[in-house]
Amino acid sequence: MCAGIAVARSELPLELIDTHGLSRRIYDRGGEKEIRFLWRDGEPLLPVWTCGRLCVERWGCRARRSRLPPTGWTWRTTVEAGGWGQVEAEPVEIPASFALSNGIWYAVKEAIRGVRVLDERGEPAVYLMIEPASHYFRVMTRAEWMPVLVGEVI
Repeated sequence: MCAGIAVARSELPLELIDTHGLSRRIYDRGGEKEIRFLWRDGEPLLPVWTCGRLCVERWGCRARRSRLPPTGWTWRTTVEAGGWGQVEAEPVEIPASFALSNGIWYAVKEAIRGVRVLDERGEPAVYLMIEPASHYFRVMTRAEWMPVLVGEVI
C-alpha cells in the first residue's frame, strides 16, 4: 500500500507551502529538497490537481462516523465500476516525484491517480487509487497493492 509521497520542493508554490504549514515536511534527498506527505501524519494531506489548479487537501478519512470510508485508498476497479457514484467522485491527479510502500521509496515519473469526494460537511477528501501489484512491484516492495500511476506501470 502506498503510505506516502514526496514532491520536489520546486514543484509546489510558496503560497501553498505557507498556507498549509508544509515547511515542517521538507526533507533533503541527496541535495534536493522535497516535501513529504505521509498517511501516518497527524494531519494527512496530499497535493492534488483538481479543476485545473494545484491545491492541498485532506488525504482520505479517518473518522469512523463519516459517510466516507475510513481509509486513504480506493480500488481502481471500484472507481471504474461506479462505486463512488453516491458521493460524486471527481478523478484527480496527485503529483509525486517519489512514493513510499512498505518502507521502500521509488521514483514516480508523473503522478498518481486518485478520486476527490466531499464528506457530509462538504469538505474534500482525496483517496489514492490502487490496484494489484505487478510482479516487479511486489518483488521490489513486498506489497500486494500498488498505486495507479499516470503514464507508467512499475
